[in-house]
Amino acid sequence: MTGKKIRTLLVDDEPLALRGLEVRLKAYDDIDIIGTCANGREAIKKIRAERPALVFLDIQMPGFDGFTVVKALAKEEMPLIIFATAFDQYAIKAFETHAQDYLLKPIDDDRLKEAIIKIRRLIQERITIEQNAKLIDLIISMDNPPTLKLSQIISSQDITLENNYESYLHIKDRGQITRVSIATVEWIDAAGDYMCLHTQDKTHILRETMKNMEKRLDPELFQRIHRSTIVNISKITTLQPTSGGKYQITLESGAELKVSRNYRNVLARFL
Repeated sequence: MTGKKIRTLLVDDEPLALRGLEVRLKAYDDIDIIGTCANGREAIKKIRAERPALVFLDIQMPGFDGFTVVKALAKEEMPLIIFATAFDQYAIKAFETHAQDYLLKPIDDDRLKEAIIKIRRLIQERITIEQNAKLIDLIISMDNPPTLKLSQIISSQDITLENNYESYLHIKDRGQITRVSIATVEWIDAAGDYMCLHTQDKTHILRETMKNMEKRLDPELFQRIHRSTIVNISKITTLQPTSGGKYQITLESGAELKVSRNYRNVLARFL
């Protein structure tokens, strides 16, 4: 459990669903429910005003659905999102909106627990990254900074270790297995326990967690640029600063991705 309360907003147009989720979340001491919303428009206003760390977001709502809410906030500092839906076909679209997880209604207690554990880990990772970034900025601003950047110290590994990272991924789809070369993957999006692997001409869906996927990829080639995005740094053609200390990268295919402020120093080491 994290020491800090996780400020949480619940969004659903069904009052019974809201009440049920609220009651079940009371079992988690670190979940602080700051409010509820019954529609997408109300959710957008509430998120902007209250800046919750976590949002449980229903997908099917009249007017602004869950995906529209996320798109409306895409250029802002986003909370962690857990989609709730009664329809499994929405899982793939969750990749495009950078959801941290999605839960099928009626929500299973074990799946809810898994989602909360994942959110705790992501928040702790974010705190660590922010602390490291501040240390890096401090050392770089020194009159006589050390030759070795702190970012290199933080992420350094024993170079004598054997490279056991995978060269190929095997994607199973309707009984067919596709062998995808890691070197052809430009970037990877995560949503829950699924990964979206983008090559220049195709997108492959793989059931895997972000944590396990990072372990399978060579960090000299793949780096995370967002809490739910990993990029093949050899495919980057341009890196352009944008507002708020963020960056935008362009890949060989022409795809453009945003680099979160929390990951800019990690990425800069490789360019």
